[in-house]
Amino acid sequence: MARSWERMVQKNKNQLNKQRKKQGKSSISSMSNVGSVVSGDTFKGRKIALPVVLVLLACLYGFLGIASSNVPGNESLNTPTMTWFIMGAYILLGVIIYLRRPYLLVGKDTLQTTRLNRVRDVSASKVTNIKVAKGSVVIEQSGKGGNWVFTRLINRYDIQAMGMRLEEFAKANNIPFEK
Repeated sequence: MARSWERMVQKNKNQLNKQRKKQGKSSISSMSNVGSVVSGDTFKGRKIALPVVLVLLACLYGFLGIASSNVPGNESLNTPTMTWFIMGAYILLGVIIYLRRPYLLVGKDTLQTTRLNRVRDVSASKVTNIKVAKGSVVIEQSGKGGNWVFTRLINRYDIQAMGMRLEEFAKANNIPFEK
């Protein structure tokens, strides 16, 4: 659906729900994301590398900020308060990235993951090949979008369990599978 159409449907649904609430009836359930809900096996990872780099950058920035504030004649905008604020922001960003777990959801005929803070789906008809190596899984797609790469080193996925489930997915949907 077009976005303007979705907004119009949402607006009308909200108005109807207000009327139904006044009449004492139950509200209409949300139908906006029914098509994007996928059920299946979820494989969750954990981002470790980027949060560690951000915390190390915060420490480096703090060290340089403290060292530069001790230099005589340096009246810059770099105040100790600003240094501590920026260090805290880097550490907070690292914690947020650490807590947001990447995932791969394998459904009956759909794969789903997050890329750049958006949920991405790919149907089995658009998957051209699935490759499972010792420490990584690569899902190749036709058309727009690049390959999806899931690694044990960077995102701490359980590659062995993911590979077995993707092998079943490939057999069920006639997709070439490589080990």
